[in-house]
Amino acid sequence: MWFCHSCRELSSQGRFGLLLCHLTEHAVDQAEQPVLVTGVTDEELDVPAGALGQRLPGGGRQIQGLYAVALVHGTLTVFFDVAYLSYLPHLVGRGHLVEGNAKLSAIRSVTSIGGPAVAGPLVGWVGAPVTLVASSVGMALSGLLASRIRTAEQRPEAPESHPRLRQEVRDGLKFALTHPVLRATICGDALFNLSLVLYQSMLLVFLERELGLGPFAVGLVFSGMGCGALLGALLAARISRRLGQGSAIWLAPLVTCPLTALMPAARPGWSACAAAVGLAALSLGGVVRVVAQSSVQQALTPDRLLGRMGATARFVSWAGLPLGGVLGAASGSAFGAAATLWIGAVGMTLSFLPTFLSPVRTLRTASLPVTDL
Repeated sequence: MWFCHSCRELSSQGRFGLLLCHLTEHAVDQAEQPVLVTGVTDEELDVPAGALGQRLPGGGRQIQGLYAVALVHGTLTVFFDVAYLSYLPHLVGRGHLVEGNAKLSAIRSVTSIGGPAVAGPLVGWVGAPVTLVASSVGMALSGLLASRIRTAEQRPEAPESHPRLRQEVRDGLKFALTHPVLRATICGDALFNLSLVLYQSMLLVFLERELGLGPFAVGLVFSGMGCGALLGALLAARISRRLGQGSAIWLAPLVTCPLTALMPAARPGWSACAAAVGLAALSLGGVVRVVAQSSVQQALTPDRLLGRMGATARFVSWAGLPLGGVLGAASGSAFGAAATLWIGAVGMTLSFLPTFLSPVRTLRTASLPVTDL
């Protein structure tokens, strides 16, 4: 199981995933996003896993197939993530990006809460392979619904000469990293992700060993984080309208991330409950930030560069994920779980600085001139 998870992380977050981000930017910008969203997502991500799940009980060779499915799943996830973010401005219009991203985050939060709650009893009732098949059927139905989207998107203009992948990668990096607002949001996201993974690498160890929590209590902590994410999705649009998109981006981590320090300071008893509330606040602030940040990035990017901007943002922000895991493990071994949580909490709090020290601080609503669309 652990190696399967590592394969997926390798493909979607590690070196292979970083390379795929740039390959994806070429594919997304040269194709129609609806095709990628409906044709490369749900069915192709999970139906192979379902077919494999039927065969898992017999033979040892199936585990190699599971590794391959995990790798393909993570690979196609990169295509999906870049394609749907590139397609959203065409689907809802640039004037409704905050609402569109907030609704997507709300759906994601609901599934993150309900999915594990349903999966556990279902595995105990019918077994893991049948549960995997049922999950695949549900995802196939999701893909079928996505394929019914009828919003037309203008096909990208054919270039005079066939573009080189290297040149397109360079153009995407140049646009995203030279734009002061985009650069600040991407760098802040990278610092937050690195610190978050570092924090999470020792969180479960601390909960079990230092606080003495059992599986049920640990599950409640993580369920609280899911509820915080859902609340954040429901409030994100209202907060962005009230404070402005720029202020929502830098204020969310500044206000909520310091509360994660309650966890390493906690001891068995009531302080553990306060620490769990701090983690729920982290999830709430994270969703508010991501909704506002994604909306700003989409609004400031011309249609022809949406795929490349999205891929570049993921290339930079995901680069810190493997490093955060390694640093978390090293710090946990050297200084202990509590010290690692303190380091992660400080890093997440400081992630507001790149956006605060940039034009994002005073940005109310992001938009492009009509001539740049």
